[in-house]
Amino acid sequence: MSKSTALSTVFLAVLIDLMGFGIVLPLLPFYASAFKASAVTIGLLYSIYSFAQLVFSPIWGSLSDRVGRRPIMLMSTAGAALAYVLFALSRSLSLLFLSRLMAGVMGGNISTAQAYVADVTTHEDRAKGMGLIGAAFGIGFVLGPALSTLLVHPQTLEFLHINIQNKFAIPGLFAAFMSLVSFILVLFKLPETVKKSKNDSNQILKTSIFTKKFWLGIFEQKKPGLKNTFPLLILSAFLLSFAQASMYSSFPLFCKIKLSLSAEKVGMQFVYMGLIAVIIQGGLIKSLVRKFGEGKLFLTGSILMLVGFTLIPFAPSTSLLTIFLSVMAIGASLNGPTLNSLISKEADPQAVGRAMGTSQGIASLGRVLGPTWGGFLFGFSYRLPFLATAAFLSLTIFVGLKLYQE
Repeated sequence: MSKSTALSTVFLAVLIDLMGFGIVLPLLPFYASAFKASAVTIGLLYSIYSFAQLVFSPIWGSLSDRVGRRPIMLMSTAGAALAYVLFALSRSLSLLFLSRLMAGVMGGNISTAQAYVADVTTHEDRAKGMGLIGAAFGIGFVLGPALSTLLVHPQTLEFLHINIQNKFAIPGLFAAFMSLVSFILVLFKLPETVKKSKNDSNQILKTSIFTKKFWLGIFEQKKPGLKNTFPLLILSAFLLSFAQASMYSSFPLFCKIKLSLSAEKVGMQFVYMGLIAVIIQGGLIKSLVRKFGEGKLFLTGSILMLVGFTLIPFAPSTSLLTIFLSVMAIGASLNGPTLNSLISKEADPQAVGRAMGTSQGIASLGRVLGPTWGGFLFGFSYRLPFLATAAFLSLTIFVGLKLYQE
């Protein structure tokens, strides 16, 4: 199979899986509210998924270096399908939490897909390859929330002659179906890129976040003779995910309370963000990197994210909210593929999976803290989650300046 065909296959597999994720994501605050969940509890619902990823992403990444990319992607997509079924069948807040925990534990798909891209691309095309994963995110967040809006609409249920008490069951089952399709695609179409290693399997467990080796590994020199920028890249992964994750709990609440937007309209805001990601990461990123370089794009993206994040809570209307959100989305779309490309280039070629797993693990730490942070601060003021998070996000500008200078 050619490189382009392999990239197309992994792109489709990730896209289909993320469509399922995009279906569920905007529904969580409304689903949890049906069980009388508070803003903080809704934040915890997002955080438990990311906490599981924090623990398991580094392990899955290292394991993919040893046993191959395909087995990990197969396992994660099958696990996601089961988690979505549990989501659909949830009749209590505890079951809803369990479904998100299961999805997080089995969520090794993205870091493994990023390692796969690094396996089949050159340094020059790395950002474009990582942009495909970002584009899959974008399309997933376009089609996923759009499908979510359609599947929970009363007229859709009436048209399909479905009469069920839990309107969130249909989106959950459809998301499970999407993950199953992704599983089949990986099983029959995706070739392996890793030769199985005979290394001691105990080394895999040493990449756990609960070990000293994991944290010291972030500061190890990756390439002799060059300045080690890996810790700065990992710090950026944390800051960017923390900022975006804080929106998962605070943004829907802001839209609902201050602008009186329904779940369907909040979902459309996610659609707009996804469209921007598709345009930039799926089409423009290669030429942008070639013209400006990864360091300058990362810096520009950091500035735009900060500006958009600061303006969002001051939006007096839906149209201005969309504009401010678009500024932030442009910045995030520039940051994502350039950051992942830089991380993969900094990594040992024999341990790209571990590097991407570490990045996803630390990013998951941001996603653990972000939603709870956003929900907690929202209880004090609807603007506070955005402004306080923007203060942390400003640190990425200093990281971007250093990366650009080097």
